[in-house]
Amino acid sequence: MQRMNVLQKLKVDSFLVILISVVVVASFFPCEGEAKKWFQYLTTAAIALLFFMHGAKLSRNAILAGIGHWRLHLVIFISTFVLFPVLGMGLHFIVPEWMSPTVYMGFLYLCALPATVQSAIAFTSVAGGNVAAAICSASASSLLGVFLSPLLVSFLIQGIESIEGEANTDIWKAIKDIILQLMVPFVIGHLSRPLIAGWVEKHKKLVNMTDRSSILLVVYVAFSEAVVEGIWHKIDVYSLVMIGIVCCLLLAIVLAINVCNARLFKFSKEDEITIVFCGSKKSLANGVPMANVLFPAPMVGIMLLPLMIFHQIQLMVCAVLAQRYARSLKSRNKSD
Repeated sequence: MQRMNVLQKLKVDSFLVILISVVVVASFFPCEGEAKKWFQYLTTAAIALLFFMHGAKLSRNAILAGIGHWRLHLVIFISTFVLFPVLGMGLHFIVPEWMSPTVYMGFLYLCALPATVQSAIAFTSVAGGNVAAAICSASASSLLGVFLSPLLVSFLIQGIESIEGEANTDIWKAIKDIILQLMVPFVIGHLSRPLIAGWVEKHKKLVNMTDRSSILLVVYVAFSEAVVEGIWHKIDVYSLVMIGIVCCLLLAIVLAINVCNARLFKFSKEDEITIVFCGSKKSLANGVPMANVLFPAPMVGIMLLPLMIFHQIQLMVCAVLAQRYARSLKSRNKSD
């Protein structure tokens, strides 16, 4: 209990602590041999279940509720699927001085992912923003991400591989794997929603536990493979610090541009809050299993590092921003 209070004061996500613990376990006790084969089968099943649940949780009513606010959603989608990738491509100029090409591809992957759902809505609510629009935008982003992110990833990675003179990613195989392992379970889950929506709502804790357990399993298998391939000989403390610095810069630029756009286009303060929190997030829940499908096993562990570090930084920064927005709105309401 005391440990949890300390984590809350430091704005540290407890799930990230568990995630780091899994990475440590994989570093000392990686799965190999026959066990590795069974873990891979289990991982494939866990990813299918994860995206089935994503589809089952996605409510069409939630999307339709705020869909009329198209200007706001357009700004958020441009931030998520255009601004981030453009900034990611711009990071090419600091390779290899600040990071290795593989870590850079991890940043490109991060930039192509959809926004989070739960945390974007939660921070918007805490800050006093337009929650209905946040639900609509975050849900639609998650839905679009299943289809759009793999294509964006393929485009960005193919671009950098052609620059580097390599071509390791089989785009058609990646698309086929995405369809079979992610899209099909997602669509089946969503079509099953009329039958299982009540059960999903009633057992939210169990569903969330399934989500997180699936992510932990994928991370364990990915880092086991990476450890066997010598990840900790390729990634040192300097590399981790550089990843953290670049994540902070990336988030700061996106937040600043989103605030400027919200004010330039004269959105209300409530809508500005929604744009800031929905347009700056990247989904760990979608990113971890998708990486396992898209990339060769030895690369997955390294490529997930930028996403894992960015995920924690965005939670810490947005927690502080949400409190500031809430105080600002409270002061404004008092003065009115």
